[in-house]
Amino acid sequence: MDPFGDGQTRLAPTPSLKITVQRGSAGQKEFTFSKPFYIGREEPCEILLQDRSVSRRHAEVYIREGCWWIRDLNSANGTFVDGNKIDRLPLTRPTLIEFGLSGPLLFFEEEKVPGSQATLEERPASVTQYVKRYFDKSPAENIGQHTLFIRQAFLRLQKKQKSKYVKIIAGIAVLLVLTAAYAVFQQKKIREQRQIAIDLFYKNKDMEIRIADLRTKLTEAGKLQDLKEVEKEENNLNEEKKGYDQLVEKLGVYKKKMSEDEKLILKAASIFGECELNLPPGFVQEVRKYIKKWQSTRKLANAIALAKKNRYERDIAYELARKKLRAQFFYIALQESVFDTKAYSPPTRYGYAKGMWMFIPETAKAYGLQVGPLIGEPKYDPMDERHDFKKSTMAAARYLRYIYDTDAQASGLLVIASYNWGENRVIEMIRQMPKNPRERNFWQFLDKYVNKIPNETYNYVFYIFSAAVIGENPKLFGFDFDDPLAELKELYFR
Repeated sequence: MDPFGDGQTRLAPTPSLKITVQRGSAGQKEFTFSKPFYIGREEPCEILLQDRSVSRRHAEVYIREGCWWIRDLNSANGTFVDGNKIDRLPLTRPTLIEFGLSGPLLFFEEEKVPGSQATLEERPASVTQYVKRYFDKSPAENIGQHTLFIRQAFLRLQKKQKSKYVKIIAGIAVLLVLTAAYAVFQQKKIREQRQIAIDLFYKNKDMEIRIADLRTKLTEAGKLQDLKEVEKEENNLNEEKKGYDQLVEKLGVYKKKMSEDEKLILKAASIFGECELNLPPGFVQEVRKYIKKWQSTRKLANAIALAKKNRYERDIAYELARKKLRAQFFYIALQESVFDTKAYSPPTRYGYAKGMWMFIPETAKAYGLQVGPLIGEPKYDPMDERHDFKKSTMAAARYLRYIYDTDAQASGLLVIASYNWGENRVIEMIRQMPKNPRERNFWQFLDKYVNKIPNETYNYVFYIFSAAVIGENPKLFGFDFDDPLAELKELYFR
């Protein structure tokens, strides 16, 4: 069939492929290709990703039968989509692709080609001839009376219909213009309200940081009587936070068409002190990947069962509440030791970490814990207070509060990263960033230091965050236990 009438069969051209770098260093954030290309760590790859998880020539992107494909070139660390390793994949829809687990994250989508939806059905020649004969507007030469009559009748009818339809179309056009104008107005209003909410969040965050700094200075100076004034400021801040929550509710962020797990991820971000209205692209998908990892093992369910059996969650929540910390820091102990008080680590340059909270000897001593005689041996030591649940939990709450009050900017996720990687190292890196919390938060920290953060710390933060998301509604994710902190949130954290 020849749909264009010129004796040739034509296929729609393959649209260009647009690639956006969402995590990782690639020299630039966006690329557009119309020809096949390579992705890797070294030239002559067209997209160069400077990351140790990326092979020299990691993947090839090519065209087959008018469709873009990506193929892994036997890379050392693999190519992943939704946490699943791929050998090759057609890029027929927008796709997030990860190069090495926790490596660079690229977003692939085809650019739209105007006019690409060509009509591929040819009209029968007889119909074309019929239309030309009776309805053509060319000069009426060599045509019969019958044909002329049909032409004149058609023109008269066309004029009447045109007048009628012009009015209808004009009315519809006015209605569409008004509807579009109202929609634009509403969208502009929503954008403005959303920006007001984001500004309010960071204003509250700045106030929270100032209060934490003031509390630290007064405590160090021994002016405990002045802490009452600080508590008044904290009460004012809590009212401001309620105003932010009301604005988020008004915007309908959690009422929009989004899945239940996405709503929980947004709420968890807010709980840990990050703005849920300002999440980076790909964050929700990244958290889902770690949720799948928890779902693939009994580790989480068994650890929660152990904590509930020994009622650990009650004492942990109580100590966290005393230090004005969120209940969800409970999941740090899960990631550190699966709530095992007798746990100990492999050897590190700082000695053996021990206990449920995995304190190294130096930090344990700094927070009032006495280490035992087996300090240099990979063994449970009943004389070591790091293995004492209550004493080590009190020390952990004090330590977390200390990190929270530093340049971690009251960000729960930066606190978690500091707990794992060492607060001094993380704080020094944070101090290289702008001081305002809008530009000094976990997302900005990840973006700036993506090539420096160890995989262990990156995984550590996302495992804890995803466990906290699951904990908000375990049944939604297929787990057979209830939120271990539900009653305690009502009791201590209202």
